[in-house]
Amino acid sequence: MSTQPPRTLIFLNQKGGVGKTTSSVNVAHALALSGYEVLGLDLDPQGHFAASLGLEGLDPGLDEIFFEGVGLLERAQPARERLRLVPPGPRLPEVEQMAGGRERGWILQRALTQLKQPFDYVVIDCPPSSGLLAINALLATDDVIMPVSCDYLALEGLAGLMRTLMRVEQGLNISTRKYVLVTRFNGQRRLPREVRGKLEEYFPGQVLYTPIRDNVALAEAPGFGQTVFEYRPESNGAKDYAALAEDIRLRRVLEAPAAG
Repeated sequence: MSTQPPRTLIFLNQKGGVGKTTSSVNVAHALALSGYEVLGLDLDPQGHFAASLGLEGLDPGLDEIFFEGVGLLERAQPARERLRLVPPGPRLPEVEQMAGGRERGWILQRALTQLKQPFDYVVIDCPPSSGLLAINALLATDDVIMPVSCDYLALEGLAGLMRTLMRVEQGLNISTRKYVLVTRFNGQRRLPREVRGKLEEYFPGQVLYTPIRDNVALAEAPGFGQTVFEYRPESNGAKDYAALAEDIRLRRVLEAPAAG
């Protein structure tokens, strides 16, 4: 366990169905299985991060951090060994209509700085929007990880998300490290290989090394309230997320294509 401030990771994409929550859950558990102390924050009002770990998302959670100033540890629930989770709470959707000025965007960042118990990582599953909740995540994070499935519409969506992030960062005078995570990858098909190649070309030095292969275990595991490491530990999904967690830890990315 580190005495340094935790490294905060957010999983963000405005497009659904790209593996955002799946990645949040399995990266958080992979890091915990590797011996790190992890705090998960389910910032998506749908509560799928909590549900995927078998927890009830309607318990008071992040909503009370925003509205009542409650500390994160007071609402953190044990999820797995070395992994604790703060669920969204029933009032989290109301955060988008909170009164107040620019200070509203710093609530989560302040809550994280007030953590008394040392964590190595904070993993945040963001809502599929660019509203106040997402702003709070951006202002609190070290790294933005953007899952992208292997189709051209997802590629276009990522370009739009990057533009949005750049505008937001300029407006807030912040800068984050941004990584692209390739999901639903099938290396035997031409389209996924082409899309991954385009990502390397358009976002040099930002594409995480390990792609997440299309794997049915990843889709089935949340229905049992389990991560892929519990549901099918020998599956490609488990192997890929274990490798991805190491990529994130070491900031391991694909090398930028050679010019010319």
